[in-house]
Amino acid sequence: MTNTVTKEAVLAALSKVQEPELHKDLVTLNMIRALEIKDNIVSFTIMLTTPACPLKTQIEKEARQAVMSVEGIKSVSIKFDSDVPNDGRMRGLLSMPIRNAIAVGSGKGGVGKSTVSVNIAVALAQSGARVGLMDADIYGPNIPTMLGVERLPPPKGQRLIPAQAYGLKMISMGLLVKPGQPLIWRGPMLNSAIRQFLGDVEWGELDYLIVDLPPGTGDASLSLAQALPLSGAVIVTLPQLVSLEDASRGLNMFRTLEVPILGIVENMSYLDLPDGTRMDIFGSGGGEQLAQASQTNFLGKVPIDQNVRIGGDSGKPILVSYPESPVANALREIAQKVAAQVSVSALSAKNELPINIVE
Repeated sequence: MTNTVTKEAVLAALSKVQEPELHKDLVTLNMIRALEIKDNIVSFTIMLTTPACPLKTQIEKEARQAVMSVEGIKSVSIKFDSDVPNDGRMRGLLSMPIRNAIAVGSGKGGVGKSTVSVNIAVALAQSGARVGLMDADIYGPNIPTMLGVERLPPPKGQRLIPAQAYGLKMISMGLLVKPGQPLIWRGPMLNSAIRQFLGDVEWGELDYLIVDLPPGTGDASLSLAQALPLSGAVIVTLPQLVSLEDASRGLNMFRTLEVPILGIVENMSYLDLPDGTRMDIFGSGGGEQLAQASQTNFLGKVPIDQNVRIGGDSGKPILVSYPESPVANALREIAQKVAAQVSVSALSAKNELPINIVE
C-alpha cells in the first residue's frame, strides 16, 4: 500500500526551492498555483514574474527534484505562467495601465540604439509579454522602417491606435509626417509631441513599454523622464573611448533625473571572421569598463553582423530573420536580463526584498 501524498508535504518540499534572483522560496513568493494531486501524481503551475525569465530551466529542475524527493510521488507535471509585477509608479497621462516603462538611450548617435530597442521589444513579445514600443527619437524616427510598418491604423475618435508588428504595438513620429519631410522641433513642441504619444495613444494594458530615445542628453530625454515615470534605463554604447565618454554623460543624466540604470549594452562589440578569429573593430571591453566604473550592470556584448542592417532595412528584425544567430541570442539574453532586473526592482520596492545584481 502506497502512502497518500498530501498537498502540505508537496508545499513543504517546494518551500525549500529558492527563486534565484529574489532569494525567497517559491511558496513564500506565492509562485505555486493550481496544485493538484491524483493517484500520487502531482501537477502545479509556477507563476513567474516575467515570461522572459532567464532562469526558468533552473527553477523547473529544482522544483521537480524537490517534489520527487517526497515519499510516494510517482511523477510531477509542471506548467509555467507569468504575472509581470507593476513597478508601482503612477502614470496619470496614460489611460490604460503600463506596468513597466524602460528607456533605451545613448550619449551619441550611430551606436545602434534603435536596433537594440526593437530587438529587446521583439524578444519580450516573443516570450509572451504584452509589449509596446514608443519611438521617441523624433528627429530621426526609423523604427517604422525597421519593423516594416508604413502607416498607423485609423484613429478612434481623438485616440491614436498604435501599429502592430511581430506581436508588439508601436507608435512613431515617422508615421505621423509625410515621408522625407524634415522634422524641426523647438523645446515646447517636442515636449508636446512626447506627451501626445503618452496621453493620446490607445496602448491598452502592457507589461513593458520600451522607449527608444533620441541620442544625447537634450530636451526629448528630459521631457520624457519628467512626463513618464520610468522603471529604468538601458544605456547603449560602442567599445571605443569616444562612445564611452558620451554614454557616460547619458548615464549620468538619468541618474540626475533619479531614473534607475538597468545596465549597459556594448553594441557592435566584435566581428567573427570566417577563419574563426575575432576582430575588435571598435576596440574591446569598453562597455564592461564603463559598467564597472559606474557601478552598474553589464548586460552583454552584441557582435557585428551584416544581417542586422539587412533586416533593419527590410523590416525584419534579426530575432525574426535569423533567430538562432549569435546576434539574436545575445539580444535575447539582454532582453531576459532587463526583464528580470525590472521584476526584481518592482518586487523589492513593494516587499523590501534584496536586489540581486544581474551577472
